[in-house]
Amino acid sequence: MSEPILEEGNAPTPLLQPVGGTPPLITTEEELSNAIEMLEAGTGAFAIDAERASGYKYSPRAYLIQIKRTGGGLHLIDPIPFHQQNPFEVHPLFRELNDLLRTDEVILHASTQDLPCLREVGLNPSTLFDTELGGRIAGLPRVGLGALVESLLGISLAKEHSAVDWSSRPLPDEWLTYAALDVELLVELRSKISELLEAQGKLGWAMEEFAAILQSPPSAPRKEPWRRASGIHKIRRRDQLAIIKTLWHERDTLAREADLAPGKFLSDAALLELAIHVPKTRADMEKALRPIGARSRWFEHTAQWLGAIRTGIAVPESHWPQLRAESDSMPPVKIWRDKFPAKFAPLSHARATIEAKAEELSIPPENLISPDLVRRLCWNSPEGATMKLDIDGVISSLIEQGARHWQAGIVGPLIAAALLERKPIVIATEEVERD
Repeated sequence: MSEPILEEGNAPTPLLQPVGGTPPLITTEEELSNAIEMLEAGTGAFAIDAERASGYKYSPRAYLIQIKRTGGGLHLIDPIPFHQQNPFEVHPLFRELNDLLRTDEVILHASTQDLPCLREVGLNPSTLFDTELGGRIAGLPRVGLGALVESLLGISLAKEHSAVDWSSRPLPDEWLTYAALDVELLVELRSKISELLEAQGKLGWAMEEFAAILQSPPSAPRKEPWRRASGIHKIRRRDQLAIIKTLWHERDTLAREADLAPGKFLSDAALLELAIHVPKTRADMEKALRPIGARSRWFEHTAQWLGAIRTGIAVPESHWPQLRAESDSMPPVKIWRDKFPAKFAPLSHARATIEAKAEELSIPPENLISPDLVRRLCWNSPEGATMKLDIDGVISSLIEQGARHWQAGIVGPLIAAALLERKPIVIATEEVERD
């Protein structure tokens, strides 16, 4: 991995507020129109960030949007007053703002987190530079915004308000200052990361990644979203999974209707405990949840939880969920070595060579190529001694499954060679089970 630019022993300079001060929050059409005029008078890329209320609200909507442009000022926009009753409509001023943003590059940090909520209000960039992903490709050891600004620019940013409830109104001044600092130095940071990528011959890789992010369709809804409950992998009984499923859907309905985070009603840990202990009364619930110290609002909806548990119990055995998700086409990697040695052998070689290449290129292995793509190629590859080295075929398969051209060109030959291996590389058990 590349070393930070800030020399060891040199303390970063704290930045407590934007150079031009923290701007007032934009809440009216007149204020937003003036901001758009100022941004249009600026030059170069637009630095953008968005604040959501993750952990507080069910909706992933933006509750604050920050935009800065050289010569165009820094602006803090409250999108809530511009919300349209029809969810498919966009406020005219946001359409105007989007037209302006599409005239130049938009800089985001960890863009896949913010793009969905920006698109929800009608902001859809046509050109992107992601400083977080750029830092990963450049091989920087820490790629959080604060860490990058500190190591590349020698400036420290306060991060004490990163987990606050941005749906709160009014927003405190110190929160607005924190939010403004998120875009204050994005243009300068983009320049530094671009220089690093150019020097390493990776700028083209990064730009291909950024373009792919913008072109990616929205994620399809999960077939079994309830399996995302934390700790569910510990459950080994299908009847208990049936109860978790009914509880999860009941919690999701309550959370969606109230626009509150599901954990505000019942934590994932509580879902598991109720499925294991199967309480029949409120007193039983209190006893089951006492060991985990549940502090959520579960007690306000006791009747719904008990009803969901009864529904789960009534599910016939033929309809109990399988222990493994139906969408999984491959067994867990941790059992490949013992039960599918012909698949494990090429996988072990592919992993080893890809990790070595990633270290050589100073890039995280998961950014060099998706581990899931490697697993699928190894799982679906034909077996037999007649196999031949088919680099072009592997490259084509990688690209068809979503790999970038630069990724496929680098790892394709490595995977093609690995697919011919019949004896595995001996590696530590913990490495086998990491997936």
